[in-house]
Amino acid sequence: MTAFVTTLQTEVAPWSVVVDQSGVVVGSGFDDPDVIVGRLSQPLRAGGVETRSDLGTVSTAMRAYLDGDAAALDAVAVAQPGGDFQQAVWEVMRAIPAGETWSYAELATKAGRPSASRAAGTACARNLVAPFVPCHRVVRADGSLGGYYYGLAVKRWLLALESAGAG
Repeated sequence: MTAFVTTLQTEVAPWSVVVDQSGVVVGSGFDDPDVIVGRLSQPLRAGGVETRSDLGTVSTAMRAYLDGDAAALDAVAVAQPGGDFQQAVWEVMRAIPAGETWSYAELATKAGRPSASRAAGTACARNLVAPFVPCHRVVRADGSLGGYYYGLAVKRWLLALESAGAG
């Protein structure tokens, strides 16, 4: 099954997004398309990935997000492999309001396992569909940024973009 990828340039990095044939986002991040595709599971890559200049409603949501609509990505369908707790964390992460941040401990609690803040952090690190699943909105307990797969400059930029559009 062929997947499709598009890339939009942002102020800080290229934003590449991969969708399956039904238009569900299966890969997304702030890097070159080959890097994003390389993070996908072998079965997703097996059918090949074709570059497209536009992914329809997904591209529309991406442009709206970049134009300041902080909630534009909320309704976009996503799918990624992971265990039950990771799926719960990713679902809860999508409920973090744009312009806000939650700690790893708060995320773990809301995902049903209050003592699993490290596992919540691991789910953040394994998130294949950022920023549709907004792991950039998760910070350390002291409010510092912590890490981000695509670098802290991208995390800061995303948080600033959403804060400006969340009002």
